[in-house]
Amino acid sequence: MDPTPVVLYNVRIIDGTGAPPVPDGILVVEDVLIRWCGPAHEAPDDPDLHGATRVDLGGRTVCPGFIDTHVHFALPGPAANPLSGAGELVSYRTLKVLERLRTTLHNGVTTARDLMGLDAGFRRAVAERRVAGPRLLVAVSMLSQTAGHADFRLPGGIDALEAAVTFPGSPPGIVDTVDDIRTRVRVLVAAGADCIKLAASGGVTSPHDQPDWLGLRPDMVRAAVEEAEAYGGLPVAVHAIGEPGIAAAVRSGVRSIEHGYALTDELRAEMAERGQFLVPTLLETTAEPDPAQVPPAVYAKAVRWHRIAQESVARSVEAGIRVAMGTDAGLIAPHGQNLRELGLLVDIGGMTPLQAIRAATADAADLCGVGEVTGTLTAGKAADVVICGTDPLTDINSLADPAHIHAVLKEGRVAIDRTGVLARAGLPELVVAD
Repeated sequence: MDPTPVVLYNVRIIDGTGAPPVPDGILVVEDVLIRWCGPAHEAPDDPDLHGATRVDLGGRTVCPGFIDTHVHFALPGPAANPLSGAGELVSYRTLKVLERLRTTLHNGVTTARDLMGLDAGFRRAVAERRVAGPRLLVAVSMLSQTAGHADFRLPGGIDALEAAVTFPGSPPGIVDTVDDIRTRVRVLVAAGADCIKLAASGGVTSPHDQPDWLGLRPDMVRAAVEEAEAYGGLPVAVHAIGEPGIAAAVRSGVRSIEHGYALTDELRAEMAERGQFLVPTLLETTAEPDPAQVPPAVYAKAVRWHRIAQESVARSVEAGIRVAMGTDAGLIAPHGQNLRELGLLVDIGGMTPLQAIRAATADAADLCGVGEVTGTLTAGKAADVVICGTDPLTDINSLADPAHIHAVLKEGRVAIDRTGVLARAGLPELVVAD
């Protein structure tokens, strides 16, 4: 790769830390890293930069690459029935995943945490640039008890998750005893999981339970947390919608509550005190499933719990809970529209645009354990950069339109350049490795 630095100037910088924007900034990219970022008048007089390629971005805004902490690339979103994969060859399902990865990256997400579905092979393929996609972290499987949210065994004998969502060799998700869950966490560690995903409540789409049922007993959640900590300090992310499941997860010391729709003020205070994250997945709540594609009971659950979710999230923000952006893309939410979540965090969650951007950058990176690598436009971090044609602080919803995502860099390589703004930069493209 050409090590010649590239100086991007005449830019508005939103660095992801929550600091006010820099109206006249400079961003220096060298190799795969950010070399310097800040106000133009503070730029160092570095002899190494005298021969750098300089690119005028014409007053555009640059942000860190965005991070979606809750996606399911193995699921099709509203484009198809979630169980459609059961009738497809694994090779065909894989190719559809690659398209979703590419679309998500091109629309501004440079890191994503897949919380059930993809295995570690996808992560490796992206890291080696064999396929285009966000930097991946994978949970591989989701764990729950029989008749819990991970139990999609249908009356005809088909395990729908195994047939339609996960990939061959992924550990099964059903655990019914403390010993089961301890062993399964270790199996997931061996399978290359970056985090452990549990379901401590029932779910909207699962066929055997209700969101306000307790999906894993507290002793099982505690056992998973203990094993994950012992095996590399892996974070535990917990699907928890109803109050019993949320309480079991919060008081067991998990890293993040996914959804958290029925949080009470008492539980909010506990989460804030513990520094636990909430991933509210508002995008998933903005559209109901197609009644023609899901059972009536699933549709009824969605209508009820999506309303509860939207009524709850602002109180969680007010309580001081750390929030990280996650969309649940792939279930009901479409792939590639991840940045719509930013506007929802503002319009429904009551965040400022600057807070919403931080939730999708620095705070999301902290939750995922990649804060030393990405999440802010800071010297020494990966050059994950989104170049916007609008000012997100005055129109946060504009980022939902890919036309306003003018260019995306991942580790200093051009993932997409819709307007040709980087044509003179000489930066390499994000191509398949030799």
